Amino acid sequence: MGVMMVRRPVEGEVHVHYGQMYVESDPDSYGPDLAEAFAGQSSGLCGAAIPGTLWLTTGLHTGDVGFTAEVHDWAPPLDPGWEDVVEVSFRPVSDSAVLVLWGGEGSWELGLEETDYRVRYCAKGMDMAGKQDTRLDGEPQLDCYLLQFWPSSPAPDRVVKQTSAIAEYWHDYARRLPPPPPPAERAEALRQARLAEEQAERERELAYERWEWGGRSPSQALREVGGNVHGLLRFDAALVHAMDAAGPAAQRVVALLAARRACEAAGLAELDWIAAGLTAVTDERPLPPPLDDEGHAWQALNADPRVPDRTVRRAIPPERPPFETPFPWGEVSLPIPVSDPTTLVAGPAAEWVQASPTPAEPPNPEPTGAAEYTLRVTIGEPDPSLPFSQPHMALPALLGAADPDALQAALDAVYAGIATYGENYPALLREVWSVCKGSNS
Repeated sequence: MGVMMVRRPVEGEVHVHYGQMYVESDPDSYGPDLAEAFAGQSSGLCGAAIPGTLWLTTGLHTGDVGFTAEVHDWAPPLDPGWEDVVEVSFRPVSDSAVLVLWGGEGSWELGLEETDYRVRYCAKGMDMAGKQDTRLDGEPQLDCYLLQFWPSSPAPDRVVKQTSAIAEYWHDYARRLPPPPPPAERAEALRQARLAEEQAERERELAYERWEWGGRSPSQALREVGGNVHGLLRFDAALVHAMDAAGPAAQRVVALLAARRACEAAGLAELDWIAAGLTAVTDERPLPPPLDDEGHAWQALNADPRVPDRTVRRAIPPERPPFETPFPWGEVSLPIPVSDPTTLVAGPAAEWVQASPTPAEPPNPEPTGAAEYTLRVTIGEPDPSLPFSQPHMALPALLGAADPDALQAALDAVYAGIATYGENYPALLREVWSVCKGSNS
């Protein structure tokens, strides 16, 4: 044999909860079950009964334990200093085998190939750690563990060495478990469970979609339309469906109605260039300058001294019941969350990270002649009492009404009309409803 290469993907201390951690390689796994992990084994410290998964038991219930993971080219010699030692066979089911702490509090990529491994799990100090139960910061280390991998053909699990009472207890627990189901039966059970999860997720998504769209699923046209359809749903979802069902001719009438009412409410309808735009929408012609270019339209609005100084308070949509998932949380299995590996560093890099603070970034030089400004940031919904410029709310109604897609033109014009009407938006929606009902009668 040549020189054996040893790789240590984990070395240092890791934090345990409930005396357990795991090796996971199945991206679709939801975390191992204790009894399932040890079913059919004679050893109870390293559960390998679930394909692609290992359950690692520790003496300490909560706190930091010494832990090293090693990957060898072949079986390494056993250090007699270890008090409890077990061996199992393991084969990752993907190219990503990861050591995962309870609750996803930390994870480390182990760099294992999709091949058969023999795994040796060694422990020291389990009884002392189990008796103390919890290790607090600053207290001496109580127990430590070594997890070794090397390529090897599958073989039964075995207890190599037993010293502690805790190890004896867990070995006895494993031996009392019923044997695991045959591989084909387990694979079918997993397949059925995943199909059930996928179906539950589809039903949850469908239920959310119906809630979002006012209790019914949208048509294909509503699914594909752009613009402000989701904004309008918050004010009147039933009207959105009615506008969709009304057809293109009625949608053009709605778009023109909303644009005209918005311009009238904002005092813009009498301006020559706004009136020309409304006439173009009526005749289903392209908007004339400056309305044919959105940037030019806003410039014209800001530059025209005839634009009245009118304000309106924000339109507030009616409250609706919150979404309720069709499945109680207890009936849906969720994957164990995996924390960002950078949140907890173990191994030789840990000391370097702690001793090497991140250097402060040099300040950006201010450009010559820079002026000082005040930046105000508002978090959350706008204050409904704040006034908005009605002319600036109305212009998008006219621009939106000219959209080539009749449905989007109606949706955008009505949504902008709501913003223009502000608190009085129900009056506009009543007129739109009358058009939609008339087209369906």
